[in-house]
Order: sequence, then structure tokens, then C-alpha cells
Amino acid sequence: MTIIETLADVRPGSALAEAMEKRREILRLSEAAHDAVLLPRDPGGLSHGLRAALAARMARHNRNEALADHYDALVERAAEKETALLAQPGTNVDDPRTLEIVRHADRLTVAPREATRGHIEALRSAGITDADIVRLSELAAFVNYQVRVIAGLTLIGAGK
Repeated sequence: MTIIETLADVRPGSALAEAMEKRREILRLSEAAHDAVLLPRDPGGLSHGLRAALAARMARHNRNEALADHYDALVERAAEKETALLAQPGTNVDDPRTLEIVRHADRLTVAPREATRGHIEALRSAGITDADIVRLSELAAFVNYQVRVIAGLTLIGAGK
């Protein structure tokens, strides 16, 4: 069972499980995307722990504590204590580079339409490379996709 199926509480043998089986390739690709954005071989300037903490934070912004717990486990596995606190929205950050990363992750989650070219320039000014800006955007896009798919499947499953 995939992370999405588990967190959406898709029960084996249910009508939803049967429908999901017909979309197995989408679920497989979602798992692959999870691994690619959270646990890439080359994390660049965004460590595995930072990625997981930001993902947990995004899940909490979206009020999905079960998904946040999944990402908290990845934070713990990464053993990066300094990033663990970032999993909680509202956490204060002193490092300017990390602060811009957190601000941008929050923005892409809470108010994506407010993101501007100026925000990208602020990331660059904080020393974040273009490759890491893309990595951060991919992470935000994936986690927010995952939150929405889980929410939709949960609603569908609740009606059956």
C-alpha cells in the first residue's frame, strides 16, 4: 500500500481500493516523486532533514497531521536536530538562508499566488542557488499535491 492509500485509509476490498487499483501507475509515480523530492541521491543545498521538516510544516499548514507525522519520521531518520524545529509552523529562524527557504515554503503552501519574482530574488540574495530554488518548488508542489489527493480520497472513502 502506498503512503497516499495508507493516509487516506483506503481499505482493502473497498470500492475505493478497487478504483485505486485501476490507477496503480499514478500511485507508483506518486511514490517515486515522494522519494525523488524527499530522499534524492544528491540533495543539493537542501538536506534530507530540511526537506522532511519543510514537508511536515506544509502538511501542518494544510491541517494534515497524519502526513506531518510521516514526514516527522523522516526528519528523525535524518538525525538533523537543528532542522526538526522547522516542522512546526511559526518557528523562529535566525539563519538568513534558512529563513528565506522557510518563508518561501510557507508562501508556496499558504498563498502560492502571492509568490513573485521578487521572492525568487530574495532567495538568490540569501545564497540559494537556482537549482535549490527549483528543488524547493518541487518539494512544495509535491507535498501540496499529496495533501489534496489524500483529502479527496478520504472524502470519497467516507461516502462508501
